[in-house]
Amino acid sequence: MPFLPAAANALPDHLNPATAGRGHPALTTISAGIMPGLVLVAMITSVAYSARGFSGLFSPMILAVVAGMIFSNVLGRPAHAKAGIAFSQKRLLRFAIVLLGFQLTLGQVAGIGLGGVGIVAATLGATFLFTVTLGRLIGVDRKLAQLIAAGTSICGASAIVATNIVTNARDEDVTYAVAAITLFGTIAMLGFPLLAPIFGLDQHAFGLWAGASIHEVAQVIGAGFQNGTLAGETATVAKLTRVAMLAPMVIALGLMARRGSSDASGAKPPLPCFVAAFVAVVALNSLVTIPAQIHSAIALAAQIMLTMGLAAMGLQADISELRSRGLRPLMLAFSAFLFIGCFSLVLVKLV
Repeated sequence: MPFLPAAANALPDHLNPATAGRGHPALTTISAGIMPGLVLVAMITSVAYSARGFSGLFSPMILAVVAGMIFSNVLGRPAHAKAGIAFSQKRLLRFAIVLLGFQLTLGQVAGIGLGGVGIVAATLGATFLFTVTLGRLIGVDRKLAQLIAAGTSICGASAIVATNIVTNARDEDVTYAVAAITLFGTIAMLGFPLLAPIFGLDQHAFGLWAGASIHEVAQVIGAGFQNGTLAGETATVAKLTRVAMLAPMVIALGLMARRGSSDASGAKPPLPCFVAAFVAVVALNSLVTIPAQIHSAIALAAQIMLTMGLAAMGLQADISELRSRGLRPLMLAFSAFLFIGCFSLVLVKLV
């Protein structure tokens, strides 16, 4: 029947089986390119959340990096999964960082007082400068030193990911920085509560110290509440204040990257869109009361997407490349860990 082909050709592209895929290149890309990698990343993320119940000490984000590294270095990285892995590593991570803004309000920052904010800000700035300077002196690659500095001074793996969007370091550098920050942050989480009575810190002072110096949010919470409810609450707010300072730090690094570029017109803008969105979300969360259930769902979504992004980074990591970095970056991370702990303790005792 000759009229059938003509009728079929008259159908809109999205209703015509012969042309449906051609009319929606984005959907075709997802189904043919991004989806296999997303499925692989989601599987590793599920393993990380399952393993969390056995490990106890490590967050799913850290376990996802390790699981991704094991998978890619033992079984290899499937070629058809590369697009989905890249999507998880870039787009999902940026969106997750924006969602982190819902964990913070300006009122929470005010809750620790001007002295507390000053301690957090001074510790962050001094630690970042110390780490970058020491990295240059001992011969650590500049981009890797910046990642270690961001992870130590701000908020661990999340800060490393956000900073790398501006610094554009190699995937192996990101993985190395995350591993080093995790190691020393865990040591701080376990050791700092034992030092509180030795240094004569009450709950408020210990909370400020923990929040201003320990690397990951989960590690801060774990250390803070070991010394009491007030210590845990103070530590959490101090840590979230550090998280809020992620935005100006990334802006500063963007300005430095553009200034150091031989082609200023081709350098990345000093204010990435995700940073502006993060600031806007913090402002929105400060002005609008979000229902607790929605707030919890957003926090869970942010954590899952961060975990997926870090699983993708683990998949991209080559262990032989990590070995080639040697011990100098690890020494740098250890020195930064000691510096931030000592510097913030002195400020807490003085204030």
